[in-house]
Amino acid sequence: MKAILISLSLLTLTLFYSYLNKITTDPVKSELTPIKEKAAYLVKKLKKGSMPIDANWDKAQWKKIKPVTLDYKMGDEPKFTPKVQAKLMYDEENIYGIFKVEDRYVRSIVREYNGNVSGDSCVEFFFSPDSDLPLSYFNLEINAGGTPLIFYVAKPWDNFTKLGKEDIEQIEIAHSLPEVVDPEITEPTTWYIEYRVPLAMLKKHSKVTPPKSGTIWKANFYKTGSRTSNPNFLTWSYVDNPKPNFHLPQFFGTLKFQ
Repeated sequence: MKAILISLSLLTLTLFYSYLNKITTDPVKSELTPIKEKAAYLVKKLKKGSMPIDANWDKAQWKKIKPVTLDYKMGDEPKFTPKVQAKLMYDEENIYGIFKVEDRYVRSIVREYNGNVSGDSCVEFFFSPDSDLPLSYFNLEINAGGTPLIFYVAKPWDNFTKLGKEDIEQIEIAHSLPEVVDPEITEPTTWYIEYRVPLAMLKKHSKVTPPKSGTIWKANFYKTGSRTSNPNFLTWSYVDNPKPNFHLPQFFGTLKFQ
């Protein structure tokens, strides 16, 4: 009987140490360090004919275009998380985009070009139109009142160009809210921004790989409102950074033109 107990004890110890060895040598499971796949979006060509820029999400030209959603958060958890969708199209001369924002705590007070629009309720489209330079990009930021900021960034925080009034006014923008939203709208509010960016204007500042079937650009879509009562920082393509920072082109997703 004593021999049987000793054998059982030895077997138990063997199994225990085998378990310890396994959990200390096995790699960390992916659930603990999730890897986010970079986002990808198919950009369809606008059918022949002009399209009015009027902030109408439901118009015929956008009806069959699938949206992206801005599902990732940066920074602290907001008290309310906006639901944000965006769509893109193109033709030989322009890039077209539209945002739909189901929001609260909406505020928009900046009215000067290249002002601090990201402090307002704001949507942003960062894109690298030169396929050979995916880390150089334009950042187009438009607040809820339709006021834009656009820079060309050759290297983040080091080498960038603020586009001037003449270039900015070539970008056609439509907005569903007034130019100034103040005081802040705290109740649920859906707002829209639509824009048309001429490729010829972009070519003054960067090489542009012509959009056509098979062309690849890099890009990200963002939503912010850093100076509202509900600071929020949302992204389409996941940005692996502890603090909100949209100027990290290594995390841009892929735009594939059809």
